[in-house]
Amino acid sequence: MFYSGEGAYSVVSKVERKADKQVYALKKVKLANLSEKEIENALNEVRILASLKNKNIIGYKEVFLEGKNLW
Repeated sequence: MFYSGEGAYSVVSKVERKADKQVYALKKVKLANLSEKEIENALNEVRILASLKNKNIIGYKEVFLEGKNLW
């Protein structure tokens, strides 16, 4: 990881994927202490990000769950 920014429920890091050496922003949302509404909001954010098509947005890759974290 190169750089990290942290909010109340998540951390965003600049990372390099080993498989292709590409640089990405990786957001980790900690679901463990969130209410059902907050989890729903996090999932809605993922849906919105996945659907955005704009010349100023490079791209959206994927989302996955690992333990109590949404990546």
